[in-house]
Amino acid sequence: MVSVTESLIQIKQGVHELLLEEELIKKLSSNKPLRIKAGFDPTAPDLHLGHTVLLNKLRQFQQLGHTILFLIGDFTGLIGDPTGKNVTRQPLTPEQVQANAKTYQEQIFKILDPETTQICFNSTWMNKLSPAEMIQLASKYTVARMLERDDFDKRYKGGQPIAIHEFLYPLIQGYDSVVLKADVELGGTDQKFNLLMGRELQKQAGQAPQVVLMMPILEGLDGVQKMSKSLGNFIGIHEAPEEMFGKLMSISDELMWRYIDLLSFKTASEIQAWKQSAQEGANPRDIKVAFAQEIVARFHNQAAAEQAYAQFVARFKQGEIPEDLPEITVSSEEAQLGIANLLKEAGLVASTSEAIRLIKQGGVKIDGEKVSDPHLQLAVGSEQVYQVGKRRFARVKLLAKSAKM
Repeated sequence: MVSVTESLIQIKQGVHELLLEEELIKKLSSNKPLRIKAGFDPTAPDLHLGHTVLLNKLRQFQQLGHTILFLIGDFTGLIGDPTGKNVTRQPLTPEQVQANAKTYQEQIFKILDPETTQICFNSTWMNKLSPAEMIQLASKYTVARMLERDDFDKRYKGGQPIAIHEFLYPLIQGYDSVVLKADVELGGTDQKFNLLMGRELQKQAGQAPQVVLMMPILEGLDGVQKMSKSLGNFIGIHEAPEEMFGKLMSISDELMWRYIDLLSFKTASEIQAWKQSAQEGANPRDIKVAFAQEIVARFHNQAAAEQAYAQFVARFKQGEIPEDLPEITVSSEEAQLGIANLLKEAGLVASTSEAIRLIKQGGVKIDGEKVSDPHLQLAVGSEQVYQVGKRRFARVKLLAKSAKM
């Protein structure tokens, strides 16, 4: 058995905020398996590395002997989480939600142990609530308290519409904790209001309030915005090994440490040894290779990780791409920039029309891979090797316009 003190040290590793620590200590001291809840709305068919920040922490709780409640929000997914949105989200259809939920179930066990994971669907209890019971749930919180939430407050003051159903989202997320009798709920830092709602509703239901544990938000490949499939700055856990490896190798040296701290299963001392070696002059690329192999092996296998590395070496270290590449910085006012515009801004083509023509002819490569889509969008923060024809090469770093100034 792991002591309460040791459990607390492990649990707090990498955590942004813990509310309340003394309550967690009391729960851990009971020597009973705790019920650890984390909810995921199936808004897209695939999980990405940003989701795994929470999954990794759930795995840690499992290893400490606790039970995981992996909640798939197939009911809340029909509403759409308004967190951080300046407009009302478009709800998904029931068919989309169910299809996405099925893929989540298939993917989470790449990290979690199925033996101590309970998969729950909040439609199980929400579909049974009568209209009168839904009204009773809505009576638990006031509009004034709802408007304390930052995104609602900004929209209200800015004259942006807020639909009534959006107020139901945090209420239902909190009610999920009541039904599941959660001891701890995990979420990102952007979920604080919703997580605290669970505590409030549990108190009103006569339950011991859940401890709230918030994990940092993982930035996408752009190093600026939250990793998101809609922004195109993501690394999906179902992507091909070579694609996953290449994307990880494309992140900046600064962002690499953020990814390592939040995603690596290396011990704190092993990560510190990496950082020390970098300070002493080790090439960050070698550390990035080791980290990329770890991630690819986790979601595929070790052989796939080694093969992905071998292909990377073949492209970059066996003469296909020259060593003395010019380094060019291109800026963008948006989170993404089309490849034709990037090639033009980098001086690799004379015009966007030339870029489109060359792409269609198979004459453009990124990191040694041929580009087939002339409308490909590149994320701000990426740094990759671009080849046009046989002789034009450049390492291009795409930055936000303000970052370049």
